[in-house]
Amino acid sequence: MGKELVFQTLRHEQTPSVAWVPFAGVHAGKLKGYSAQEVLEDADKLYESLLEVHKLYSPDGMPIVFDLQLEAEILGCELLWAKSNPPSVKTHPLAGSEYNLPCKCKIPTKESGRIPMILDVMNRIKTAVGADTALYGLICGPFTLASHLRGSDIFMDMIMNEQYVRDLVEFCGEVCMRMTDFYAEAGMDVIGIVDPLVSQIAPEHFVSMLSPTFTACFDYVRSKGLYSSFFVCGNATLQLEVMCHTKPDCISVDENVDIIKAKDTTDKYNITIAGNIPLTTVMLHGNQQDNIKCVVDLLDGIEHHNFILSPGCDMPYDVPIENTVAAMQAVKNTDIARAMVADYETNWDDIAVELPDYAKLKKPLLEVFTLDSESCAACTYMWNSVKDVQEKVFGDKIDIIEYKYTIKENIARTRKMGLTNLPTLVINGQIKWVSIIPSRDKLVAEIEELL
Repeated sequence: MGKELVFQTLRHEQTPSVAWVPFAGVHAGKLKGYSAQEVLEDADKLYESLLEVHKLYSPDGMPIVFDLQLEAEILGCELLWAKSNPPSVKTHPLAGSEYNLPCKCKIPTKESGRIPMILDVMNRIKTAVGADTALYGLICGPFTLASHLRGSDIFMDMIMNEQYVRDLVEFCGEVCMRMTDFYAEAGMDVIGIVDPLVSQIAPEHFVSMLSPTFTACFDYVRSKGLYSSFFVCGNATLQLEVMCHTKPDCISVDENVDIIKAKDTTDKYNITIAGNIPLTTVMLHGNQQDNIKCVVDLLDGIEHHNFILSPGCDMPYDVPIENTVAAMQAVKNTDIARAMVADYETNWDDIAVELPDYAKLKKPLLEVFTLDSESCAACTYMWNSVKDVQEKVFGDKIDIIEYKYTIKENIARTRKMGLTNLPTLVINGQIKWVSIIPSRDKLVAEIEELL
């Protein structure tokens, strides 16, 4: 039974096979022809879509929703909705010079925002497939939620006012614990604390300002008799050790992390690791053979104990159904799959792209290479930091552009630039910030030096 396979892996036991957990968030809606907004606002459409995920992808475990803006909306952030992505945060109620904190009375209740709809679907899915499938309740992590509330100011706060950051993150941790209560009551088996922005800060900042809250959250999940998972998108390689110190049952990483090397760290602490089928190059833009080869290579290259195979993060809406089915078949029938792709090679270098002539630029050019700023929180904040300095400081004295990895040509462009991690900020052809969001002061100083 798939559910028990996930449980055995999270209990760090030896398992007969590797568990398969496809993170089909808004992609679930694609399977039934519904938009992202429809499945995140309509209980019946979400329920119908999740049943289709279960039927087509035979998951051992699956999430109900993958929306890191749910809690932020309740706490006063305005959202910008999209057809094929979860919403993004449009406004930040705590942005500005004042060091304000949210009122404790704003901590969500079961009646807040879209929570009633989600709890309804959780209960229905638990009844329908919960006997044989581990169900994941995903919660926006305390640092990303704090960033939603404070905006990009929080990165300067980490330098100028550490105690404020601690207090704001602690409040957001209390939100996580209340959401854990609701999801536990609705029958979720695994609570995922999803915090992509952790990969964008230094490990010492994590330890000094975030670690106590994350530890408290995972302790709380454990006290409810549930399993926990710590999701971090982006290049979290440097943060892995300090993440392990917070004692989750599992850590999930994406394609920015070498999962085989990362497993050496997680194994040292007897923590399960999950991931990391590439979302765009393989799942979105690849073919069935690409997906089979990726899964086979992962399974052949990694030790199976304490390992769950999954996409690196929330699957893009437009991932072809046949690609995910191919990945599923490869994990469940690996010997057959290995033979099918024995001589197969993928080549992205046949797409021609032209780089700017950086030596002849008339003004500074800021290029932001992202997974997709509409769906990746870390990418959103890096892109917004660049837009902010253009709009508020430099205007037409600089040029800016975003290259989304969801576009085939941009995959080739990223490779041609020699970039290995996203998001990355390049200025005049020089790599300046990799998986670290610059403060406004540092970014302004860098541009002023060029001007």
